[in-house]
Amino acid sequence: MQDARLLKDLIEHMPVGVVVHGPQSEIISANQTAADILGLSIDQMLGKVAIDPAWRFEASDGSPMALADYPVNRVLASRASVRDLVIKVHRPVTRDVVWVVCNAFPSIGSDGAVLQVITCFTDVTALKVAEQALQASEERLNLVLKGSSDAPWDWDLVAGTMYYSPRWWQMIGREFNEVAPTPDLWISWLHPDDGKRVQGRMDELLTDPAITSFEEEFQLAKKSGGYLPVLCRGFILRNAAGIPIRLSGTNMDLTERKQTEARIHQLAYFDVLTGLPNRTMLIERLKTAMAMAQRTRQKGALLFIDLDNFKSLNDTLGHDVGDKLLKMVAGRLQQSVRKSDQVARLGGDEFVVVLENLGEDLQVAAIESETAGQKIVTALNESFYLSNQPFRTSPSIGITLFDEDSCGCDELLKQADVAMYQAKAAGRNTLRFFDPSMQAEVDQRVAMENDLRAALQNGELRLHCQPQVNHKGELIGGEALVRWDHPVRGMVTPDQFIPLSEATGLILPLGEWVLESACRTLVQWERKARLASIPLSVNISVHQVRDPDFVSRVMAILQRTGVNPARLRLELTESLMADNVNDVITKMNALRAEGIRFSLDDFGTGYSSLSYLKRFPLAELKIDRTFTRDVMTDPNDVAIIEIIIALAKQLGLDVVAEGVETEAQFEFLLSRHCGVFQGYLFGRPVPIEQFGN
Repeated sequence: MQDARLLKDLIEHMPVGVVVHGPQSEIISANQTAADILGLSIDQMLGKVAIDPAWRFEASDGSPMALADYPVNRVLASRASVRDLVIKVHRPVTRDVVWVVCNAFPSIGSDGAVLQVITCFTDVTALKVAEQALQASEERLNLVLKGSSDAPWDWDLVAGTMYYSPRWWQMIGREFNEVAPTPDLWISWLHPDDGKRVQGRMDELLTDPAITSFEEEFQLAKKSGGYLPVLCRGFILRNAAGIPIRLSGTNMDLTERKQTEARIHQLAYFDVLTGLPNRTMLIERLKTAMAMAQRTRQKGALLFIDLDNFKSLNDTLGHDVGDKLLKMVAGRLQQSVRKSDQVARLGGDEFVVVLENLGEDLQVAAIESETAGQKIVTALNESFYLSNQPFRTSPSIGITLFDEDSCGCDELLKQADVAMYQAKAAGRNTLRFFDPSMQAEVDQRVAMENDLRAALQNGELRLHCQPQVNHKGELIGGEALVRWDHPVRGMVTPDQFIPLSEATGLILPLGEWVLESACRTLVQWERKARLASIPLSVNISVHQVRDPDFVSRVMAILQRTGVNPARLRLELTESLMADNVNDVITKMNALRAEGIRFSLDDFGTGYSSLSYLKRFPLAELKIDRTFTRDVMTDPNDVAIIEIIIALAKQLGLDVVAEGVETEAQFEFLLSRHCGVFQGYLFGRPVPIEQFGN
């Protein structure tokens, strides 16, 4: 009796609703929890049968539940238990609903008949509401993500797993999970320019506990090729110790934004018609060029170009034709300058060219900028074909130079503009410098350049030769030296025209003329007993050696003249050791194999490197005249000469001392075992025809 009471108390206080049905589905008993859950009092529930229920049930998917599917009816029909059936119950009095999890099982008699069905109801309304809210939230999130262009991703740092959403894969042109979604997959697809920076940023995010969110731009490789610009935003979840355990975020495709930014930049900084930088961009680049000039001390130049008679073209042929001409002019300007030079359009028919790195010497910079200007004049003088008709125009160009001490950009533009109007006043289709004195100097250099070109064609160059002697004063060789017999200027020395020839590119034909003349001279000497066996030295410019065809040019001269290569010595300067050493050595070895010997001129004054010196196939070293000149008064020169002679002896090289002008110098060099001497003491350079007489 007591056990029955305890059982009743237990059932009454259970947090689960318990309903006992008879064999006809009628309710025999119920506890208060069941009454509370189902919305009827216990008295109202007693006697209710499942074939005419007080409650309407729905399945978990919201579909109406048939009477046969009611838990008690299923148990009565099958005599099997019903487990964890989720039911939506419509309560009859309050007209609301409650969600329950129902379990029902039968009590079987000895004859196998069902005596009772016990059903238990657990109220899961709160859980179901939360589940529905979560589901609705997930559905809303999925809809948002589907409608968004962003690509979610999630990195579980604890588990070491990575989730890339379908949109993430779609962005880079791949199928979902096309390759294993490892945490380092996206890093392997970073653009090379982004890798180091982004990896450093990731290290910072994972080690700095103060960082909770991040935003970073980078590029990811697309399957089709190229890279996709993305903006990656995300949050970092940390545990109580501040250790990151999860990173989540999205990638945004920045392609359209980048294109828009590029378009805005194009409109802001570039001329719409020609595509050249506009005035705004020109000023920025000119400021950069001037700042660079301050740091490097390299000169630069600003060329202001205005088309002659452009207005008449517009008035007669129309603006469309004028626009076509401006586009073609822009193209020719870009083709006429170096890639490092800046070409811009100020507006109308006005263009500007900025030249940089013209050297530290003002005269050289002036020549370089004048050469560039003349190249532009030549290019724009060629006919333009507009509407299938040839049209000729010409430019007037104003030039101003700038360096570390120059004024501002606006003032430079004004100076170049003034010089441009001076060019127009001079008859158009020409150029003028802002500085009149510089203009006069450039005019002189241009005139000399033109004269030098004519001299090469008209036979005005003359070969002279200075003797080289041994310790007894006996003639053992000579050095060929070029002179220019100008019809008006008279005899022009090499220091006046050699630098000009190097700056203008004339050094190649000039050097070739000198070498061929020297070779022909050696052939003529074979008929003179005193000169038949002595060698002749010829100076070779660094520009000649750097010419890709240097070896073939020399070989062609040897073949044309029939000279004995063993009697030819080519004198090179130490500047060849500054760069392209391997290329120079290869060329020297090729000519050395033919019998030509090499001499290193002005040794000790330039780029000497002992490690390079032993690699060059040299036959002799020449002591520069600057050391010989003061050898009797300067102990440093004494030491230098002694070192050069000792070094040459160790390397098996002959030594030639230049600039020997006094007996004292000669005696000193003899005492140091110098073998060959050259200087005014033994003879000045004389015309090659008089040499050896």
